[in-house]
Amino acid sequence: MTGEDTATPAVSEDTATPAAGSPPRVAWAWPGFARGLLYALPGAAVALHDPGAGMALAVGVLPAAVMRMPARRRARFMTVVVGLCTGLPMVLGSLLVQVRWVAVPGVFLLAYASAVVAARRPAGMVLLVLSLPMVGAGLSYDDVSQALGITGLIVAGSAYAWLVSLLWPSAAPPPRPPGPPHSAEQARMYGLRLGAAGAAAAGCGLALAPTHPGWPVVAALMVMRPRPQMQRLRSFGRVLSVLAGGAVALLLLRNDAPDWAYAVTAAATLALAAATQGSRWYLTPAYSTVLVLLLLLHAEPDQARARADERLWATVAGVALAYLFGLLLPRILRLPAVSRLLGAPGRGSS
Repeated sequence: MTGEDTATPAVSEDTATPAAGSPPRVAWAWPGFARGLLYALPGAAVALHDPGAGMALAVGVLPAAVMRMPARRRARFMTVVVGLCTGLPMVLGSLLVQVRWVAVPGVFLLAYASAVVAARRPAGMVLLVLSLPMVGAGLSYDDVSQALGITGLIVAGSAYAWLVSLLWPSAAPPPRPPGPPHSAEQARMYGLRLGAAGAAAAGCGLALAPTHPGWPVVAALMVMRPRPQMQRLRSFGRVLSVLAGGAVALLLLRNDAPDWAYAVTAAATLALAAATQGSRWYLTPAYSTVLVLLLLLHAEPDQARARADERLWATVAGVALAYLFGLLLPRILRLPAVSRLLGAPGRGSS
């Protein structure tokens, strides 16, 4: 989950295990629910006449709904900056996939650079946990103009969310989160593993899911984290969230739902996203899956089950690659025999 403080979007790693004072599994905030309904107004209104455009606008507002609103009004303009950091990487991903083989090394290099920057600057976490996965999402758009159009909606939604946030008064800012906990060497090693996971996911997506090759990349890069405990939680939670979101989308698509049902779904999804954004459980993929599937398939409901299955299996593939490079590979490298082979101290060495 992402959040913000007063200066930059404080995108940080989630709590991996319950502890004293840790957030509940499913948090609920009525002010967040009300704010989510306000965020949803443009998308829901447009969906009454054009469900596709309405869902696209709702997708643009979603990043603001799942982030904690900055305490000070002057800091809330960062919502627009986050919108840019969400939308522009999609265009970059769309450009990479124009020459398909370039996407694999391109994702590797971007992942490595993001990990290194995140270790040097707290604001770099925005690149690591938000912008980088959106590059993967852009791989599913071989039409650059379409990616630019969606980026425009994302930025417009972020700007609208910023204006809505100004209705809330300023408050005392919370303490700043600690800086990046990893050394430069740890960041480089993590960057290599993250890049390998992203590149492998891009290769799998291009080979096995040509319609939407970016889905396994998004799953791998959103799940993989430097801390093993948090990655285990996110891996399991992401699969369950995608299943839940896909079931809701299929319910509408398979029953030829009227336009007003799309509007209600957009409003409910954004309101729930904003109300539960403090949860320890990884709920965001459920909300994004609902909106993305409805955006992609509202005009082709006969393909709904196939696309939902494709997204599910792409998610499973991405999570598996994140497990391989994020959890299994470090364990293998710490084995005494492997460490001796590589000339590094292993688990059993003193």
